Amino acid sequence: MEQLIDQVHINFDTQSLWTLNLALALVMFGIALEINTNDFKQLFRQPKLVFTGVACQFLVLPALTFFLVWVIQPLPSIALGMFMVAACPGGNVSNFFTHLAGGNSALSVTLTAIATLLAVVMTPFNLNFWGSLYEPTASILTQVSIEPLEMVKLVALLLGVPLVLGMLVGHYMPTIAKKMAKGFKIGSLLFFIALVFLALSKNMDIFFEYVFYVFWLVLFHNLVAMLTGFSIATFLGFNKADVRCLTIETGIQNSGLGLLLIFTFFDGLGGMALLAAFWGIWHLISGLALASFWGYKGVQQKEVV
Repeated sequence: MEQLIDQVHINFDTQSLWTLNLALALVMFGIALEINTNDFKQLFRQPKLVFTGVACQFLVLPALTFFLVWVIQPLPSIALGMFMVAACPGGNVSNFFTHLAGGNSALSVTLTAIATLLAVVMTPFNLNFWGSLYEPTASILTQVSIEPLEMVKLVALLLGVPLVLGMLVGHYMPTIAKKMAKGFKIGSLLFFIALVFLALSKNMDIFFEYVFYVFWLVLFHNLVAMLTGFSIATFLGFNKADVRCLTIETGIQNSGLGLLLIFTFFDGLGGMALLAAFWGIWHLISGLALASFWGYKGVQQKEVV
């Protein structure tokens, strides 16, 4: 089974890979158009909230993912895909979902900005650290022989540079940036999704053969991610708007970045690619469902803890 599922290689030639790089960078640029330096000041105004959100994403979720992998013991490539998704920063639709849910939108934007910067270092670190602790995935990492510095460079290029450029455009040309933001985010995101589906369509037979094996893992992993943010925020006594924000920020991961890293460093390894692709599909469904439910219920704003 393992050998067969890992034959699902999403093979991209150099031109296609650069197109994928550009699509992800444009998604990040579109988000950055609505981020400004004041968003980073939230770190000083609400340090407890921001540190909690960052810890949920980069510390707690990867650790819980390791525990899940250790208990469930999925195929090694699937396990490494779970580590990859957990190592990525929050997804690019988390701000929209938080707003729809009646959550703390300002906090969501702040966490997106800070997590994006931290991901330059934390994503490669978490993937290598947790992947190396689990012997089956450690052997894959050894075979691939990833240079962490190369992954850092790629993540910085895909996330850091578009973030800075988008913020500069938003600062010096705010009117233009506001008009560009919605079109950039929606258009580039749809283009990215279409590109991934096009690649997966070449492997549909095996893709559908393993859909149920991979999908239930994605459902459970995503549920754990959302419950992590929800339970920690509730335990710390944050108000409902903040709880909703942290739940969504922890449960919506940038699986697009994960897929790109899989294409670049793991040659589209089947189990990893399927896990990340299904996560990218499912978290849009689960995030939209949860946000719509919470938005329907409404929320009473309270003082920030």
